[in-house]
Amino acid sequence: MKQGIHPDNYRFVVFKDMSNGTTFLTRSAAASKEMITWEDGKEYPLLKLEISNTSHPFFTGQNMLVDTAGRIDKFKKKYAKK
Repeated sequence: MKQGIHPDNYRFVVFKDMSNGTTFLTRSAAASKEMITWEDGKEYPLLKLEISNTSHPFFTGQNMLVDTAGRIDKFKKKYAKK
């Protein structure tokens, strides 16, 4: 890593997905005012997420498939030279 361009305040932080309640511990430099007691009994800063890999439709397999062939045909039909 280049010296002087990365934050010096990396610490352990708990991220909580608010849509399904999943929590995970990792290192981050993000600021937080809230604290949470983790499974090891220590307190860590808490960062709340709206969506994470445990609730995102792409990662859960619930994403919708787009009918690209139909959309392309519709576009060509709409803008075809008359």
